[in-house]
Amino acid sequence: MKMMVKNNPDVREKALEHGMSYPYDEELLMLILGSGTKEMPVEIMAHKIREVLDASNPDQVVKNLMAVKGIGAGKALAVAAALELGKRRNGHLKKKIACPSDIVPFVRNYAVSNKEHFLMITLDGGYQIIQIHVVSVGTMNRSLIHPREIFSDAIKDNATAIILCHNHPSGDCTPSEDDLKATRSLLRASEIMGIEILDHIIVSCDNYCSFMEGDILFHSD
Repeated sequence: MKMMVKNNPDVREKALEHGMSYPYDEELLMLILGSGTKEMPVEIMAHKIREVLDASNPDQVVKNLMAVKGIGAGKALAVAAALELGKRRNGHLKKKIACPSDIVPFVRNYAVSNKEHFLMITLDGGYQIIQIHVVSVGTMNRSLIHPREIFSDAIKDNATAIILCHNHPSGDCTPSEDDLKATRSLLRASEIMGIEILDHIIVSCDNYCSFMEGDILFHSD
């Protein structure tokens, strides 16, 4: 059977030019593998791995890949790791958010950073997650945001509502005066844009603070 894959340099060029959604599954596997072996070119290896993935349950992937002659533990683990990373990074898609704590598991990975990440989560009319956007990455104590950056992505996503979120590298989730000022500014902009801000959540490794739950979000001076 003829395989519809290109050689490795062509796959890289295709991904760079068109984005990661453009290559076929086997071409994506070629990018993960990097190279094949003397006995098995990368194109053949990618084809065999794709067949194994199509026939395997998630917990069987590594074992089944290693059962294929020419695919060792390194290649099998690289593929399994890529699958797991993709699952973790995209597990939030279409998840329904009913309360502030529902969003925390999907942003907790930012809590371990020593830089402040300001995130904006877009939601559809059913309060399902459309996407998690990194709006800015600041210094240890400050992250600068602007309403334009927030709502341009919300408009592109056709979002009905958004949730704001950022991490406090210090581990203290108490909102700062800058946090309050930024939230008030964004609330004013949201009234003009017609996209509701449901909450602003601050996360750390073992805690979080919800402006909504703390009756902070809609306070004004």
